[in-house]
Amino acid sequence: MIGPRSALATAGALGLCLLAGFAPAAGAERASSVRAASGPPLGGINIPGPSGGATLAQADKAVAEAKALHAKIVRVEVLWSDLQPTGPGANDPKELAYTDRVVNDAGAAGIRVILLVDGTPCWASSAPAPLRRKCVPTRSSRANSWPPSKPADFAAFTSYLAKRYGSLVTAIEIWNEPDQANEDYFAGPHKAERYAALLRGAYPAIKQANPQVSVLAGSLVGSNGVFLRSLYAAGIKGYYDGLAVHFYTLTLAAVRSIHEVQLANGDTTPLWLDEFGWSSCWPRHRIELEQGCVTAQTQAANYTDVFRSLATTSYIAAEVIFKLQDSPGEAFGVLTTSRRRKPSFAALSRVLASPFGPAPHVTLHLRRDRGRVIATGSGPVGDYMQLDAYQGSVLRFRAVFTLDRFNRYTITIPAILGTHGLRVRVYQYWTGPGKSAQKSI
Repeated sequence: MIGPRSALATAGALGLCLLAGFAPAAGAERASSVRAASGPPLGGINIPGPSGGATLAQADKAVAEAKALHAKIVRVEVLWSDLQPTGPGANDPKELAYTDRVVNDAGAAGIRVILLVDGTPCWASSAPAPLRRKCVPTRSSRANSWPPSKPADFAAFTSYLAKRYGSLVTAIEIWNEPDQANEDYFAGPHKAERYAALLRGAYPAIKQANPQVSVLAGSLVGSNGVFLRSLYAAGIKGYYDGLAVHFYTLTLAAVRSIHEVQLANGDTTPLWLDEFGWSSCWPRHRIELEQGCVTAQTQAANYTDVFRSLATTSYIAAEVIFKLQDSPGEAFGVLTTSRRRKPSFAALSRVLASPFGPAPHVTLHLRRDRGRVIATGSGPVGDYMQLDAYQGSVLRFRAVFTLDRFNRYTITIPAILGTHGLRVRVYQYWTGPGKSAQKSI
């Protein structure tokens, strides 16, 4: 199963400072570095893969729903452990038939496909012997999370997929979330080196079988760049066409952060944001899979916000939400478990059909309360916010903060500044101070 595991960033003030004669550091008010692109990133959705007894009729329905959403691309997980459970080349006919159906359905609908390939079969796993002894073909086990002992075996499998599907597949993503701390997908020591070995083996094999398919590296959940720098040190450059990222928390800030790490390391390959989303589990739950629950309406608004924000971002190749349909314990879908359409289905359909549009606005309201000024408002999802309070032309107070789960904020300005003669502005880092909301009191 693919899904979010990144840590939740709780909403609230991250940094508060009272300033006298403060001059912002160079670049402190810099807007996001965004260069207009000739077209928006490919927008799409994650749809179910062949695992778990999925039927051909379910494959048809998934692609039909993706088409109704105006998706330009879908992402499908192909578990090597399920497709070749007993040995190299010994394909499971049902798993293969489902994958064939999804790929062909998508091609007929004019939808591109990303194949996420992961999951080591028992026969290929590098897991310790006690785990391998418990590994049973066609049943998920901890041994499937360990990388293969021979990267060439994985390379042969990805090469087979690239050759079989040809131009019907746009990209093959090499494994899922190798930097995930819970090791649900990539277990064992020396992760950067072992992942780099997989990539160096798979890339030339895929390109020999199908030179047109893009090979995606990374599948990163961490945006601080620590694991990516380790991958660079392990020699991944030259063995991928794009970098896949899965950023559920502060999506825009994470994208910007990892792109800056890329540029600092001479890497100009595009980012494929092929997993992100919000769970509409509020008010039943507060947290689901380490992510803050939101309402169905907030989920819908968030998709519109992010797609609008990224529409002109030239270094983003694709943005693919997680996921089409809810499953037990995962309300990230735009469809419920009974296939009822949520508000996010209509919102996603609109923004995928027409990605360009006005950026969402920051709002600001000021009120006096017991000798202090309280600033409240809302903003677009996905990035840090900044509040500046001025007396005359002098900046006296600054707060850097994140929005709550409903994209709202409340900031109390220190009483020492009084309740009169203040000018306050609030803006999102992604859009910059030029799109700020300003009020005086």
